[in-house]
Order: sequence, then structure tokens, then C-alpha cells
Amino acid sequence: MDYKIVTYSEEETIELAQNIESEKFPNMVICLKGDLGTGKTVFTKGFAQALEVKEEVTSPTFNIIKEYHSGEMPLFHMDVYRVEGNADDLGIEEYYTKKGVTIIEWADMIPDYIPEKRLDIRIKSSSEDENKRIIIITPYGKKYEDLCEAIL
Repeated sequence: MDYKIVTYSEEETIELAQNIESEKFPNMVICLKGDLGTGKTVFTKGFAQALEVKEEVTSPTFNIIKEYHSGEMPLFHMDVYRVEGNADDLGIEEYYTKKGVTIIEWADMIPDYIPEKRLDIRIKSSSEDENKRIIIITPYGKKYEDLCEAIL
């Protein structure tokens, strides 16, 4: 089942991320999808803020993977845009069992490396309002379904 949410500001997108964070669990994987500038990093910053990450969260475009260990649990933030489908050397799958939360921007670029159980979040911008975002959330697996039922 898909869940559709519309936000009208960065603050509302951050609030959604914080609500999802409130139901976090170890080894959680969130796959963010959407065009440039739709708010994938904004979402991640909101999640990290609620997780009480102390460092400034920035897009890991050139690093590919950034690790934050100062919050309630580790946050592994990935931007796989530049990977071009081949992530063999990155060890991405190892992060899924490190007892933290993994957030992958541009997850649709590496479908072969994405776990079966996860939360997919597709963010689309609107041509009618530059601040409006249509967010489609799709849970895969019981924990993710329960999370959606709890907060959406």
C-alpha cells in the first residue's frame, strides 16, 4: 500500500522526516528517490535532527557515504547518484546490519543493492507551486508497514 502526503514547505518535509524518525529501529533502511532539488537531503537533515545528530548533515555527493555516530543510533547517509549502478566496491549492504539507520539518496540508481525490506520514499516537485512536494511512501516488510500505520 502506498501512502501519499503533500507538503508545502521545507519545514513540513522536515516534520514528516521527524515523524518517521520517531518510529525508527536498528537496521532501518530508507530509500529516497526523486529528481534534483526535490528535498531528499532536506528530508535526511530533518531525520538526523530528530535523531539528535550533532554534526551538520550535508549531501554526501562526493563522499558517497557519510557516517554520523553522535545521535541516538548511527546514521549512514548515502548519495549514490555518481555510482552509475555499480556499487560492488562500496560495501553498501554491510551498512544494513550495523544497527543504525541507512538513508540512501538516489536509491533507484542501484536497484541490485537495495534490501527487500525497506521504506521507499519518492519525492516529486510540483509545477504549480515551487514549494509543494508530493511524497509517496511505500513500505516493504511488516516493520515498515507498522511504522506507516503508526504515523501516517
